[in-house]
Amino acid sequence: MDAVRVALLREVLAGTEWLGATRRFAGVLRGSVVSHGGGLLLVGTAEYEPWHLAAHLVDEAAWSGTPELAPTLVRHDARPSDPAHLAVGLGRLAAARRGETLFVVAPGEPGAGLLERVYDARRAGARVLALGGGAEEGELGAMAHEALAVPGDGELDLDTVQHLVSAAAGENAVPVPRGRRRFRDRLSELAERITAPPPARW
Repeated sequence: MDAVRVALLREVLAGTEWLGATRRFAGVLRGSVVSHGGGLLLVGTAEYEPWHLAAHLVDEAAWSGTPELAPTLVRHDARPSDPAHLAVGLGRLAAARRGETLFVVAPGEPGAGLLERVYDARRAGARVLALGGGAEEGELGAMAHEALAVPGDGELDLDTVQHLVSAAAGENAVPVPRGRRRFRDRLSELAERITAPPPARW
């Protein structure tokens, strides 16, 4: 979807909650990666890999002069023989650390295997963003620092919302401030610090 179509779509959606919601979510995405100098991991489910969002974010990164927006697409069925940009498998999530952003896109609640990897990445300090059908409810919603739900029976589909988010993320605007964190997020972070194993000593 090019800039003209995005502009037309925004006109159609004027007065709805979608413009503000997608811009707010995009501001959090941009602010997260820019403030830490990059490290954006993008992952979907085994049935739904966000290829188009990855491509649009790469384009937006180039057009906006914000290289931090270019994601690493993490794939469920990546093979060593794939081109380098398509050969990153789920094992990359195990290496996620503080300063990196894990962006999960899923039409519904992800399977237990992916949820466990997302949980481990969050415990290691990665910031988790969620977009999709189960983004604000269920286990993924509970783990996400920021989420934008896209109901399957809503007025917009997941692909269209991804276009709005990627276009807004690439706009040359001041990132939306993170604002006050929810009590649940602060409590969760404190619990993670208390239960984390002590650093290894050599």
